[in-house]
Amino acid sequence: MEDRRKIRENERNLIIFLLKKLGLNTEQYPINEDVEEYEGGKMGSISMGNPDISPYKDDLIQAKYVDADGTEVVITLTQSANNQLLDLDFWKVDFSKLITYPKPEDLTFAD
Repeated sequence: MEDRRKIRENERNLIIFLLKKLGLNTEQYPINEDVEEYEGGKMGSISMGNPDISPYKDDLIQAKYVDADGTEVVITLTQSANNQLLDLDFWKVDFSKLITYPKPEDLTFAD
């Protein structure tokens, strides 16, 4: 992890949307104000910056998005072993830089 910064509004909105999709909310999974970017923000992945450093437990939800260049992006919201938000992970299948940050309405979900 490289850059600690304040969470952006579009990131917060995406996390809230994903939590709502699961029937959860920010009281159950608080969103920290400070996050850390992975890979200098290249693909959009962030660590939720929880002070309680506990390991990965599992994925809460996974969505897909097609970036402006037509490349598929897999977005995963993960939780720690202490049931806190861990990461909002973006994986662009060709490992290129994320061009356009997705809006909730741009996401698709497996049935």
